[in-house]
Amino acid sequence: MKTNDWKDRLGVMYSTNPDFKYDTGDTEEEQTLPKEKQALRISLDKRNRGGKMVTLITGFRGTEEDLTALGKLLKVKCGVGGSAKDGEIIIQGDLRTKVLEILRKEGYSKSRTI
Repeated sequence: MKTNDWKDRLGVMYSTNPDFKYDTGDTEEEQTLPKEKQALRISLDKRNRGGKMVTLITGFRGTEEDLTALGKLLKVKCGVGGSAKDGEIIIQGDLRTKVLEILRKEGYSKSRTI
């Protein structure tokens, strides 16, 4: 089946190059670094949350699927809610020490609390 969708070519008028590849704007996700090379930072955040405190884990380098999986693991082990998106994991409540212990047990040796 030929992939010749006109919507992919919007913004390109004409090209005489037979090897021309249209830029669709899609970017590749970077590969997930090994656990021992991840430099995760754990901090407490209260901004724009209605006075509620959350534990914020930043510095994750990898795919969204791996970020979501790590976020789910932390939420289950801590027994609280949260979310994982845009390279950050948000855990409800002040659980910095517990999150640090869990990450160390999982092999994230460069994790640190700010």
